[in-house]
Amino acid sequence: MNISVIGKGKLGGGLARRWRKAGHTVNEIGRAGGDVSSSEVVLVAVPSNAVTEALKKVSGLSGKIAIDATNAFAGRNEAFPSYAHEVKAITGGPIAKAFNTCYSAIFDQIDTERARPSILLATEEGARAITEQLIREAGFDPVYVGGIEKARALEDYFMQIMLPILKEGMGPFFLRYAKPGEL
Repeated sequence: MNISVIGKGKLGGGLARRWRKAGHTVNEIGRAGGDVSSSEVVLVAVPSNAVTEALKKVSGLSGKIAIDATNAFAGRNEAFPSYAHEVKAITGGPIAKAFNTCYSAIFDQIDTERARPSILLATEEGARAITEQLIREAGFDPVYVGGIEKARALEDYFMQIMLPILKEGMGPFFLRYAKPGEL
């Protein structure tokens, strides 16, 4: 699969490496922008206050399946219910919210875990299958929380629950959601 990652930081760069390892062709796009016309899916992993500005520098986005991984670290555009909605307003294609509930600083430890960590996702149906596939190929198990109307809840979950756990001393951690008997 041909994937474009918009954002070369820890999250975007870390997922690009994991997807390359899984055999995908990955195009990394930084601040200068670029073209994603040949990509089947686009990951948006940019600072929260830069979503629209970053995507303005990218051509070929129209109609693309997009996965938004943004969290509200640097403010929020309240004109949209979530960052995923902001991305969709620009791309016009199917959208998913995923990878915002993980810590990229520990990506190198995924493969040594006893059980695969989980990634929560909210998605439109047109983006669900490919997002779940990419979650698995990055080394995680997908946990579907519902449609894209749940995107803001995932953003709030990270900022209101996960970030305080990190700051209170646990450090970066993996999430694992499992049915009884699956651990």
